[in-house]
Amino acid sequence: MNETDRESDNPAVARIRGRYPQYTRRRLEGFAERLQQKIHADRAPVTSLEIAGPTERISVAEALELDYRPVALGETLGPLWATYWVRVAAVVPEAWAGSRVDLYWDSRSEALLWLDGRSSQGLNPGRHTAPLVQSARGGETVNCHVEIACNGLFGAFWNDPQAYALAACELRRFDPEASGFYFDYEVLRQLEADRDPTIKSRSYGTVGETAQPALDRTWAGRLLHDLNRVCNIADPDDRVTWPAAREILTTLLAARNGTIAHEMSAIGHAHLDTAWLWPLAETRRKAQRSFSTAVALMDRYPDFKFACSQAYQYAVIEENDPDLFARIRAKAAAGQWIPVGGSWIEPDCNLPWGESICRQFLYGQRYFERVFGARSTVFWNPDVFGYDAQLPQLMQSAGMSRFLTQKLSWNKFTSPPHHSFHWRGLDGSTVLAHFPPADTYNGSVQLAELRYHASNYKDADRSPEALYLFGYGDGGGGADETMLEALQRMQDLQGLPRIQIRTADEFFDRLAKSAQNLATIEGELYLEYHRGTYTTQSETKRLNRACEAGLQALEFVVAVAAAWQQSAPSAQEIEGLWRTLLVNQFHDIIPGSSIREVYERAEVELAGVAEEANRRSQTVLATLCDSGGAGWTPVNTLGRARTEIVSDPDGVLRHVAAAPFAAGEAIAIDDRVIVAADADGFVLSNAQLTARLDRTGLVRSLLHVASGRESFASPAARLLLLDDRPLDFEAWDIDPFALETARDAGGEVSCEVLSDGGLRGEVRFERGIGRASRLSQVIRLDAGADHLAFETIVDWQERKTTLKVMFPVACHASNATYETMFGATERPTHANTDADAAKYEVPGHRWADLAEPDFGVSLLSDCRHGYSAFGNQLALTLLRGSELPDPQADIGRHRMRYAIYPHQGDWRTADTVGRALCFERPMLWAKGQPRAPLRQSFLTTAPANVIVDTIKPAEDGEGWVVRLYESAGVRAAATLDFGVDMSSVWMSNTLEDRIAAIPTEARSCRLSLRPFQIVTLRVFRQ
Repeated sequence: MNETDRESDNPAVARIRGRYPQYTRRRLEGFAERLQQKIHADRAPVTSLEIAGPTERISVAEALELDYRPVALGETLGPLWATYWVRVAAVVPEAWAGSRVDLYWDSRSEALLWLDGRSSQGLNPGRHTAPLVQSARGGETVNCHVEIACNGLFGAFWNDPQAYALAACELRRFDPEASGFYFDYEVLRQLEADRDPTIKSRSYGTVGETAQPALDRTWAGRLLHDLNRVCNIADPDDRVTWPAAREILTTLLAARNGTIAHEMSAIGHAHLDTAWLWPLAETRRKAQRSFSTAVALMDRYPDFKFACSQAYQYAVIEENDPDLFARIRAKAAAGQWIPVGGSWIEPDCNLPWGESICRQFLYGQRYFERVFGARSTVFWNPDVFGYDAQLPQLMQSAGMSRFLTQKLSWNKFTSPPHHSFHWRGLDGSTVLAHFPPADTYNGSVQLAELRYHASNYKDADRSPEALYLFGYGDGGGGADETMLEALQRMQDLQGLPRIQIRTADEFFDRLAKSAQNLATIEGELYLEYHRGTYTTQSETKRLNRACEAGLQALEFVVAVAAAWQQSAPSAQEIEGLWRTLLVNQFHDIIPGSSIREVYERAEVELAGVAEEANRRSQTVLATLCDSGGAGWTPVNTLGRARTEIVSDPDGVLRHVAAAPFAAGEAIAIDDRVIVAADADGFVLSNAQLTARLDRTGLVRSLLHVASGRESFASPAARLLLLDDRPLDFEAWDIDPFALETARDAGGEVSCEVLSDGGLRGEVRFERGIGRASRLSQVIRLDAGADHLAFETIVDWQERKTTLKVMFPVACHASNATYETMFGATERPTHANTDADAAKYEVPGHRWADLAEPDFGVSLLSDCRHGYSAFGNQLALTLLRGSELPDPQADIGRHRMRYAIYPHQGDWRTADTVGRALCFERPMLWAKGQPRAPLRQSFLTTAPANVIVDTIKPAEDGEGWVVRLYESAGVRAAATLDFGVDMSSVWMSNTLEDRIAAIPTEARSCRLSLRPFQIVTLRVFRQ
């Protein structure tokens, strides 16, 4: 029966066709479902199913040696995180000769198919089939293994941990004709279904909505009419009727866009969190599942390209699955596998210090260059909770001039004004930035999503080019056949963007070439969401700070030893410690948003790095000191002179003075602390400050002696509790209404004087906090000190509660200033606009400052990152009590230090940067008396706003590297004086390339620095 015959059976159909679209669309959906069932219509049971386990996460070689037992479908598995291996044997039916044979698998969990000892493809919820034989002989026996991981794509957070079971395992014959018919039809059906104008909002937090234009009415009418014709003339159960129907579809698919259309560059992606709702150990297998799937798809779809970041994940595959790694390298050489990102992992960009970001780029780019022969040009970091204003400069210094992210589409207060723009950092460095307008990095190639992408693009007036990332992500997975089949039919289909699979570099090249007058965005990219991540899992954050300080101190003493031809660890030995730290700076580890197992491991690893860095430092210092000497030598590992009261390893208080990067010595001091007590409280005073404390621990007054100014407008150091019940994402968020619940911590307080004057005055306060917590706080003033310090220990047992400390500063300013990576960022103290109001909790490093032109107050912190300033209230967030995804988050003992530093002038003239640096990083102690290398400064700089942050051995073993920055936001003519003879000094970059020789004179060189400029130098000794 031909088409005409079928349509003429009932003339009434022609008279009323197309006048009931609501019926027709449901009919079209049903027809699509019937077609889809034909893709794997023929099925056959397996002949043998055997299981071994539960086991640990083992290699395939170990799995092959396991003892297997028969197992039946329906058997339940577990517990969560358990591993099983299943051995499958099946006979291909004779009638399937010449066909592709797939395995259908469902264990309600993640799994990995192994063929002939090779990782073949991931099998996840939603991805149940994998090819076993591309062209069967018919009658042959096929064998395979399946590695079962008892967890879902997202761990157990959104899944029943008892749900894992052998639900299905069978052979299915793939029908390419049915598949082609289905995808031809389904793409067009989705297009017609998205015909009407709509108002859409995709992301979690977006405050803006996108008005999507309607499909051209003539084209939409043609689609509905002809798709209905397909249903009239074709029967999914009668293959003879298919050709005529497919002719109609072919004609429709040939409809093209006009001369000008939105240009979509699409690339496959499988955003894989290095840890999150699964432990770090499971990431290796997630990478195997995702990466083997991508490689398998490349074999079947030569145009498929897959972008993959995070050098760490490559290194894990290189170590654990060298066969898969070789396949990845081959696909990269063929141009299908696209390494991107240039960093060791995708790091959080608020909490790590700038030197850590330099190491992310250094080790990441060196790895990509070694393995793939090229450095990345794109910093690929789509899922991070805000971006520091120094990142453009750091990217440029690491060879990356392009930047991709997506997360700011989640903003809760304002919608980002651009998707394509130039991003300018603190020093003026600029990179080309792009936010994919689909508002997701996990695109599913649903037609409505592609049309949203085009209509949502905010810079269509400046460029037609935008990027689309497709593939399941967060838990990994990547693209699948349905996405690639759909894209083949969508490339230039009328009503859709003009789509082509391209690499990230190809996209950015097109954007740069086509763009007309792109806007420039200045400064940080602040995410108006996930503000709790500055505080959650505070012990991990404290250990991160300890590791950063310990590793930088180690590298300094190693550089000194190497310059004086003393034995010391190599750069490669130290790199291993750095890599452990860098992994734990992943954007779901250090922010505090992972499960308990992640932090149990992270805290052990980070404590180990800090301990090992200190141990190695002591070993090196032993070679730089006279081992026969008596007593202890303080060693200043910072690039600035310091004098302070410190306690040596024997517990003896000393007043110590030390030149930059040199050993110090105990010296006399005229100043003394006086402690007086009465019924109202305590007075601690020295020549710089007078502090009045009441018996509850409040600071009633802090007088700055030199200026005569009172620091506080009302009692300060108030401990506040907030109800912390965010509407979504508990570990991630502090919602604004939490601030409305702030109340004094209360509780009975006991107090005592610990040190009654002389070199140090101390008063200790102990109190209950909340329902079940205890706090012990020592308020300290040292002789010669210009700051009042608070050393706080909390046994924290509260849930859904936040603890903040508040200081009402006696200053009025419209902005407060916060230390960020290698610089400082101003943020409002008011809520004039929605963007201002959004910044009720902000990230920072060692200090925040609120000041008038002639006087201000700095709040210093050794290991806390969450700050806030509203009006004159300057506050630091100390602890949270979130329960999801880790019910035990932050329970236990916490130690933290913070201080108040009142000063004349602003933070620049008061040298807040230097004060905070010394406060956070204590001096090292070495046994014995210093030898010549430590008796003089290894390096000094002038003026004071030029901070030498890092001295390290060069990665290639030749000389050492100096990284410094201008810290005050002003231009500087810097002088560097070295303590050893050098043959040459070179301007370099983060990757330690030699760029240009710098003139030297004796042991000195000079530099001209832009405001907030970061400089890396290579120094070579004679």
